[in-house]
Order: sequence, then C-alpha cells, then structure tokens
Amino acid sequence: MKLGIVADAHGNAAAFDRALGELASEADALLVAGDAFSDHRFSNDIVRAIREAEALYVLGNHELSFLGPGGVRARESARVSRTELAYVEAASTELRCTIGGLRLLMVHGSPFPPYARYVDPESTEFERAGELDADLVVLGHTHLPMARRVGPTLIVNPGSVGMSDQPARGEQVGYAMVDTDSGEVTFRSFDNPRRAAV
Repeated sequence: MKLGIVADAHGNAAAFDRALGELASEADALLVAGDAFSDHRFSNDIVRAIREAEALYVLGNHELSFLGPGGVRARESARVSRTELAYVEAASTELRCTIGGLRLLMVHGSPFPPYARYVDPESTEFERAGELDADLVVLGHTHLPMARRVGPTLIVNPGSVGMSDQPARGEQVGYAMVDTDSGEVTFRSFDNPRRAAV
C-alpha cells in the first residue's frame, strides 16, 4: 500500500492542490499531519480537499490556535464554511489506526510530551520510539523532511507542502510517499507556487 503524506500547508492551496494532484494516481491513502492553515486564516479550500479525499487528518498548533479562545472572531467570519469548520472541530491531535498492515501513530509535533515541541530529525528522543507502540510514526511541525528508522519503527516527516522557510531548500515545498510493503520512503519537491506568484 502506498501512503501519500503531507503536512504544514499553512493555507497554500495552490501547493496543496498540486501535491494532491500528483498523489492522486499513486497513493492508496492520504495522511495530513496538521497545520492545514495558518493562525486565524482558515482555508475552506484546503479543508474541503482533505475532507473530500477522506484523508487521515490530525490538528496542528495552528488549528488549535484557531479553535482556541483567541480564534473566536475568526471562527465567526462569514468567509468560514460551517461544513469545513465542523470537520476541523471534530478532528483530533492524535490518530492511531492500522493501515497497510502497519500500526500508525500520527501527530503534528512531538510524539512525546510535551507534544507542541519541535523535534529535530537528529533528536536523540527518537531513540525512545519503541515506547510509542507503532510501526509508522508520522509528524510535521518542523518543516524538515525526515525518514528515520529506529528498531522496527519508521518515523516520517514529509516536510512542508506550504512554506519554503528552509534556506537550504530554496523555494521548494514537498511531500512524502511511504510504501508500506517495502518500507521505502520517497520525498518529492517542487517550486512553491505561492513564491512564484510574488
């Protein structure tokens, strides 16, 4: 089974649509590891695409900010679709299921408490992956692509599909594909359409 994984779209609908378009012919399932939109700028288009794709989706820190006390006015905006808002409100910060024969744990930030932390790909914390009771751990938050195997656990961060904020990557955004049979992880990138339009 092939899993398409995206994270950290941050409201970049053009990049999100491109990634989904590329994944449509290959991926058997779509995973979205949070931060679909940024702060209080809700994206009806991205949330609708996630919902219509029947993606597995978890909330990131930006969704939590939007849903929190500081996001009341943003949530009341006439521009926010009630259908898409209800979808986000029903989502969780953690998802556990079995997919492609693998026990999946998907979160946005750290899989270890405190969960809102940025965990660098080289972090020694991942040596504790055996405590997570998962074969595949998917996360986002850092915008740094990562595939790391610790014992039997594969940890994947697809990087950001929405923001080109890593100087070494230039104007590139991207996503990942995981083959659950082989364990192979493929990263794909493309020029950020939002930057190209500036």
